[in-house]
Amino acid sequence: MRTRDSVVVITGASSGIGRATALRFARKKAHVVLAARRSEALESLAGECRKLGAKAVAVPTNVLDTASMDRLAARAIEAFGRIDVWINNAAVAVFGAFLDVPLSDYQRVLDVNVMGYVRGARAVLPHFRAKGSGVLINVSSVEAVIAQPYGTAYAISKAAERALGVSLRSELLLEGRKGIHVCTVLPAAIDTPIYQQAANYTGYKVRPIPPVYSPQRVARTIVKLSEKPRREAAVGPTGRLLLLKHKAVPGAIEAGTARVVNKTHLSRRRAAAASSGNLYRSSTAKRTARVEGGWHGRSRTARRRLFALALLAGAGRVLLKRQPGARNPGRSGESVKLHAGLK
Repeated sequence: MRTRDSVVVITGASSGIGRATALRFARKKAHVVLAARRSEALESLAGECRKLGAKAVAVPTNVLDTASMDRLAARAIEAFGRIDVWINNAAVAVFGAFLDVPLSDYQRVLDVNVMGYVRGARAVLPHFRAKGSGVLINVSSVEAVIAQPYGTAYAISKAAERALGVSLRSELLLEGRKGIHVCTVLPAAIDTPIYQQAANYTGYKVRPIPPVYSPQRVARTIVKLSEKPRREAAVGPTGRLLLLKHKAVPGAIEAGTARVVNKTHLSRRRAAAASSGNLYRSSTAKRTARVEGGWHGRSRTARRRLFALALLAGAGRVLLKRQPGARNPGRSGESVKLHAGLK
């Protein structure tokens, strides 16, 4: 698909991956329809997109409300006559041990992250069917495959988003709808404000697990998928490698990931108090209405590269152990120690 002059709808556009994606499409002169809860943040983003030479419309939207999502689709068609790409990206998160997180917060995460994507798909697919083409892109996570401790609700939601993509692709295949594509993006840890906005019941400040990749990297992948759709795309070499290793030695990767998360995901700095973050009301802090979350820097970039190189070396040793006659590394503990020791 030609990106220039295409009509792209993006939910969760006010910050992070959504904002980076909007700017990426704007640079390619697509028409962008921006959706999120924060009208002020959307208007500022729309202004940035227009300065890049794109046409942009800001549509304050609540993904929890079916009528709101239908209005978003209708507004895009009213403004530009059609929808070519729909990106389900709006998401929230809660961190905490399984029994410490209130059930209402679990429900909220699933309502936003899963049902928000379902509502988005239901809003746009009739339009795609009517014109015989379109690309639906669901932004999921590597956590859809390799879940982590202290993030159960988020991991469940991301796995559900991935399953949604598989199911929709299957139905479209059976219907013979070759012009309609459903893609799933699986980013690794990304430098966005989600860690400052998330609900937190851990007692500690939460930070992304190195290596941390830029939102612009995810945005590039999303734009490429809109041009040349494919089923799934992992973002970041470490994420791709972890998915590959998980297929070979799932027990070792899950145990090693749990240790790394426990050691690095929670900082040693105490959080002020338990908080529901932006689950029930959007953040009013201007610092959260931006692309990056402030987790990068030269030293972090250097550590990211070293981490990826070490992981590549470790993957080679693990996969060699999978040769016929070799002891199962998933039961040896050696692979677990290797993975956990990379940090």
